[in-house]
Amino acid sequence: QVQLVESGGGLVQAGGSLRLSCAASGRTFSNYAAGWFRQAPGKEREFVAAISRPGGTIFYANSVKGRFTISRDNAKNTLYLQMNSLKPADTAVYYCAAAEGSLATRKETNYAYWGQGTQVTVSS
Repeated sequence: QVQLVESGGGLVQAGGSLRLSCAASGRTFSNYAAGWFRQAPGKEREFVAAISRPGGTIFYANSVKGRFTISRDNAKNTLYLQMNSLKPADTAVYYCAAAEGSLATRKETNYAYWGQGTQVTVSS
């Protein structure tokens, strides 16, 4: 198993930036594909970004494409989400997740391991 802990959330004004980190422990993080999801108040959890195990394949939700960047440092067992040009609509709890296998995936049910989430609030 792998354990995931997110950090880096907070309160930021619209147009600002935040960098989320997800530290993995337990099994080697490089064994997993990984992704970020988010859940806004009153809404279902939704896909944000995904990255393959070696990092060569990346997917983004249309709503964040061009503003968010997912990356990973397997040597540091860490997943990142750089968020720029933030909007109030980006306000949510952000979760990192790990999936068995090497392929990047948008499908939430493919992810077996989840962090506890970190709150991101964007003020207008």
